[in-house]
Amino acid sequence: MIKSANQYTISDMFGVETKIKYVIPKFQREYVWKKVDWDNLLDDLSENDKGHFLGSIIIIDKGTDVLDIKPLEVIDGQQRLTTLSLLYAAIYSKLLTETKTDEDFVTEKNNLKYRLIQKGSKNAVKLELSYQNSNYDDYKAILHELHLYSGQNKKPSNLGNRRIYKLYQYYKEKISDNSYADLLRLLEKINSSLFVKIEVDSHADAFNLFESLNNRGIPLSAMDLIKNKLLSELEKKKKATLDEAFDKWVTLTDNLPDYATQERFLRQFYNAYRYRNQIKIDGISKATRSTLIKIYEKLIDRNVILIFEELISKAGVYNTLINGSGGQFSNLLSLSRIGAAPSYTLLLYLFSEYKDRTDLLNTTVDFLIKYFVRRNLTDFPATRDLDNMFMALIDECEKRKKNLSADMIIKYMTHADRFAPFSTFKEKLEGDIYEDNTDVARFILCKIEEEHQTKEIHRDLWEKDKNDKYLWTIEHIFPEGKNITDNWVAMIASGDEKKAKELQEKWVHKIGNLTITAYNSNLSNFSFEKKRDRKDNKEKNIGYKNGLYLNTELAKKDKWHIKDIEKRTGELTQTALRLFALDKEHPD
Repeated sequence: MIKSANQYTISDMFGVETKIKYVIPKFQREYVWKKVDWDNLLDDLSENDKGHFLGSIIIIDKGTDVLDIKPLEVIDGQQRLTTLSLLYAAIYSKLLTETKTDEDFVTEKNNLKYRLIQKGSKNAVKLELSYQNSNYDDYKAILHELHLYSGQNKKPSNLGNRRIYKLYQYYKEKISDNSYADLLRLLEKINSSLFVKIEVDSHADAFNLFESLNNRGIPLSAMDLIKNKLLSELEKKKKATLDEAFDKWVTLTDNLPDYATQERFLRQFYNAYRYRNQIKIDGISKATRSTLIKIYEKLIDRNVILIFEELISKAGVYNTLINGSGGQFSNLLSLSRIGAAPSYTLLLYLFSEYKDRTDLLNTTVDFLIKYFVRRNLTDFPATRDLDNMFMALIDECEKRKKNLSADMIIKYMTHADRFAPFSTFKEKLEGDIYEDNTDVARFILCKIEEEHQTKEIHRDLWEKDKNDKYLWTIEHIFPEGKNITDNWVAMIASGDEKKAKELQEKWVHKIGNLTITAYNSNLSNFSFEKKRDRKDNKEKNIGYKNGLYLNTELAKKDKWHIKDIEKRTGELTQTALRLFALDKEHPD
């Protein structure tokens, strides 16, 4: 049963004087969030107002000694608490570089220190991570680097290759250019953000609650609230009956079938058209999650018919952007697949205002595909800058409305402040591409494969199963698993298990060690020969002899060595550059 459910700020949960330790159970899965999650959390905190709600966490009070530090076992909330704690650590690292000595600074630094470790208790942390994949050892090593923990003098081996340390370094880089004032503003937003902390008696209670929260505890979405006000105002002002208005509204929701898409559409609609006096709300330069309801309440009060008709009309355009439109703009599907949703602000504007300029639209979409392959792999410009970039570009388009060209759009977006250099792009392609961005890695591999398909020999590499998972998935040729089998140790490192592990860490995520199969789970850690020759129960080739262009050379090989990964990485990198570099760039 639920013992308590209360709302707390992060500042309260990690209070300077609070004798509480949040403990991730040792058996719980390791920390798994990736860059996209790190960015989302940081963007949510940075872009929203103070007091941003981060959801609920479920804990069990395991304390027995009222005088000792109280351990709270975290059943749900591990990813968020771990990420927030490492963001604190990154900010603390930045504060250590400051030369300030005034009382306010010292107080701020000490307060942050005691959000990471217990005040007055030697080597006692505020958050104890899972022991899986060295999560806790890596976390303590970071605190040791910051001179906050002396109980672990030996640096864990391969620390820099694991996710905990990568997150810490990633956030350090993200805030490296922040001024002290910027850090204080960020800290204020973190400290004021909110959790609902739900305390239960047992793991059984926690599990049942977790299930019910995920299956039934769905709050009203922004679209629900806006719909209610829209329909109410239309009826109140006798502009339409509820039935008539609702029938029209259904066309909108049919075009935007899920809540996430609906919310993004509402934000991007405002951001695309806030240059229009009928749409612009004074004091709100950009729509965010926290300003969404306020924006649309004001727009509905201003002119309910206008906003109703505009939303319905633009939702149809938005549907075209996310689902493609057949032959004329078939490239839109590729744009959706590379994860270019931020560009829909610009495209919503272009496809509405320049709908007859097919060449302009197609050239822009083709460029955006190349742009987002590079942006998503290099992580430049930062996610938080994309909305502002596209909004500013729309302003530039408005200035050149009579003679707008794709060249102008491309020139604007390839400015050095908005576009990673060719050398960085090439370096990322040659690096650990699977680890850096699995989706980009898959997209590039699929595009290389599609280039060699014909009408006679065609496979839909984007087909999904009933669980919305791709049937064709990335396969590591030299396996990525922790336990390298003897046959792979022998082939890769002449029987030297330690060397095999080192080579795996260096090479396993390179593009040259990746391919595509429809039966990834069936290949797993098999030997190279078994992967190559694998057949299903109908004697159909499902291994590297499956007929894909990507597997042509693999099907002919008897062994797989590091030199093969290196050679194939070079070849696939050059192919990717040919496909996704700009025409004016010249791959080596």
